[in-house]
Amino acid sequence: MINNKKNRPRPRVNRGDLRSWVEFYEYKPIKGPMPGQEEFKWLYGCWAKVDKVWLRDLEQAKANGTLSDITLLIRDPLETYQPTNKHFLKVFTDEYEHLVYNIHESFPDLQKRDFYTVIGKVKDDMKWV
Repeated sequence: MINNKKNRPRPRVNRGDLRSWVEFYEYKPIKGPMPGQEEFKWLYGCWAKVDKVWLRDLEQAKANGTLSDITLLIRDPLETYQPTNKHFLKVFTDEYEHLVYNIHESFPDLQKRDFYTVIGKVKDDMKWV
C-alpha cells in the first residue's frame, strides 16, 4: 500500500499560540503652542505570541541599556502594515500592560513564511499613561 500523504513537519506556531493582543502606534505631532507635544496614532492591532524571556535576553537588555526586551511573533500583515523602528507597541496582558516598547527590529520569519518577528525594547522613561 502506498501512502499518498506527504510527511510535512508540523508548524512550530499555529494560530492557537497567538494569545496576546498587541497594538502598534506612532507618534503624531500636535499643532499647538508648545513645541515637542505629541500624541499617539493607532496603526495596527493583531494577536501575537510573546516568547519566553530567557536569561540571555536579560543580559542583552542590560548591555544595551534597556530595562526589558520582548520578542513577538505575529502573522504577516502583508501590505496592511509594515513595522519599522519609528513605531512603538503595547502588549495588552497583565505582565506587560504598563510598558511601552520601541520597535528595535522587525523582519519576516524565514522558517515560517506567514509570520513576522518583532523585537521591542523598553527604556526607563517609556511608560503608558
